[in-house]
Amino acid sequence: MTLNELNNYFNAFLKKEDFSRDPSLNGIQIQNSEPDGKQIKKVAFAVDACEATAKIAAEQGADVLFVHHGLFWGDCQTITGSFYKRISAFIKNDLALIAYHLPLDANVPYGNNAGLAARIGLTEIETFGEWRGMTIGLKGVLPNPLTAEQLAQKVLADGEEPLAVLPFGKKEISTVGIVSGGATEDVEQAVAQGLDTYITGETSHQLYHYVKECGINMICGGHYQTETLGVNLVKQKLEKETGLECIFIDLPTKL
Repeated sequence: MTLNELNNYFNAFLKKEDFSRDPSLNGIQIQNSEPDGKQIKKVAFAVDACEATAKIAAEQGADVLFVHHGLFWGDCQTITGSFYKRISAFIKNDLALIAYHLPLDANVPYGNNAGLAARIGLTEIETFGEWRGMTIGLKGVLPNPLTAEQLAQKVLADGEEPLAVLPFGKKEISTVGIVSGGATEDVEQAVAQGLDTYITGETSHQLYHYVKECGINMICGGHYQTETLGVNLVKQKLEKETGLECIFIDLPTKL
């Protein structure tokens, strides 16, 4: 499988064309020396594209790094300073970069929000969380009511701690909205739809009193911690369907 063939494989289910308003550049962001010729033997997966993940991927013998957060976000940028270090780590090692941002958040069943919904056992799932005309999150009903603290324990992997739990809503939670990562302000959509709890990654000082005054629970699991699921689900799919060797590079930011 070549780089272009691999990207076509990913896009067949992630469908970047359905997210044209996503300012990130989904798909191949940095090619290898022979995108139609060199055979891909090993694929690395990580949440973030940075100098560290590129170097680790290269040291582990990967031909491609697949990430959720790529290097390009729609604006022109000079290749200097830290950005030069990131770019050069890929080019010097003939390491390709593939990134899928909102398509990976929104995908069912391989996306971040689908992964979180499955982790907490959400049922009666519907789409939720609109941004620039694109719906990227999910909402649903818990099979059994939980407290905010009990739900927070289900959101994250064993040993991980949430950034914040704001238990300002119902003591027994049934309905939940989810948008992973940096979607703090989408709690307003959860309030508008009468949900018991909103789950996201980041927290916000500015929204603390809003959440309390609206009487909703909010669980901020961490931007990184709520977005390891998608890349790992895609990794598992690729391994199962193609037999390619795959690795996950875990570099948590604690944020």
